[in-house]
Amino acid sequence: MYWIGGGSGAGKSTVARRLAAQHGLRWYSTDAAMDDHARRIDLRDAPFLAEFKAMTMDDRWVNRSPTDMLDTFHWFRGEGFGLIVEDLLRLPAVPGVIAEGFRLLPRLVQPLLAAPDHAVWLLPTPEFRLAAFTGRGSAVGDRPQDRPPRPGPAQPNGTGPDVHRPPPPGGSAAGPARHRGRRPGVMKCRFHVLPVT
Repeated sequence: MYWIGGGSGAGKSTVARRLAAQHGLRWYSTDAAMDDHARRIDLRDAPFLAEFKAMTMDDRWVNRSPTDMLDTFHWFRGEGFGLIVEDLLRLPAVPGVIAEGFRLLPRLVQPLLAAPDHAVWLLPTPEFRLAAFTGRGSAVGDRPQDRPPRPGPAQPNGTGPDVHRPPPPGGSAAGPARHRGRRPGVMKCRFHVLPVT
């Protein structure tokens, strides 16, 4: 069992997918399990999630300070971590598993480690993180909702015809598929991995 935690935009999923493919491991993404875990969790055991679900979008993301958001964000408080462990225990022992996601907090993973070198936390620099988000088309200023609408006849809701159009195949609303694969200007990182035994 191997663990990769760390901040958003650090490359956790990319590294985990590559290691899984290279070493014949099963890849478990905690991000992919979040919706399932939010449905399965008993809200009596998850007061921060219960409070979060009861909030409006503005109450979640606009009307609170960043400190309050961090202090009360259910996944950062460890709510639902037991469901990650349940999922992992249900997987077959062979092949081995590499789990990744921001929900893998050191204080939660440490008691489960078979060996100290079976876990790593990736902490991106601000520049690396911005490049990662820009490459996904999710950086502020690069998201479709941050761009002005294209000119055209107004729709009944007052927007132009292209405002809600999905990106073209092979590209993003910002342009061609230049964001796929290597991202210009991103620092190259090299990871040295010991053979999986």
